[in-house]
Amino acid sequence: MRPDARALRVVPAAAVVAASAGLGFILYRLTAPRPTVYAAPATAEAPLPQRSAPSHESSAKPRIPERLPPIALPELDGRRRSLAEWQGRPLVVNFWATWCEPCRREVPLLRSLRHERTAEGLEVVGIAIDSHAAVQQYVTAHAIDYPVLLGEEDGLAAVRAFGMDTVLPFSAFADRTGRIVTLKRGELHPEEAQLILDRLRQVDAGTLTLGDAREQISEGLRRLAQLRAAHGTS
Repeated sequence: MRPDARALRVVPAAAVVAASAGLGFILYRLTAPRPTVYAAPATAEAPLPQRSAPSHESSAKPRIPERLPPIALPELDGRRRSLAEWQGRPLVVNFWATWCEPCRREVPLLRSLRHERTAEGLEVVGIAIDSHAAVQQYVTAHAIDYPVLLGEEDGLAAVRAFGMDTVLPFSAFADRTGRIVTLKRGELHPEEAQLILDRLRQVDAGTLTLGDAREQISEGLRRLAQLRAAHGTS
């Protein structure tokens, strides 16, 4: 076979390989986030904040911080917002995504909690681990009226800053000074929210210590999970 004939065969083959590689990269970018971040099982429990490991200890798994981490992410209009902006108010920070079914079920509850507890100054901040287009469409369609920050690029870093695995949804509850009272992993149910927020109100009022609040929340959530399991509900 003449050299030029072999070249004619090699060039199309190289083009096919290059095109396949390009397509593979595009598909990876489009699909990579979903296997990385996944929905929590219905039986997920609420971990309590853990103290940071001493400096001489090393651990690959991040610790749940005592206070809200210094996270700043953009809203849908591109304006960057920091969680520190809401200090002085009790806060629920909810990590979610449009493709996550338990996340979607939480949205009406979060809206209701924010309105029901207006007198307490409660604010809800959603952090969406999702694409801008998907979040914009969902926020508009479902009239989400609480602040939503976009974790399209930095969302996984924000998840790890809370000491959590990439499991959605989860919610952090912080008092007026920014201390994390508890983290609820998995879908938040109305009775769980009332339990946590009632203790959070007592902490802010100074009638309950942070340690006692955490213990009562932990025990209460276990009882509620047992009741749901006994009744066959998730």
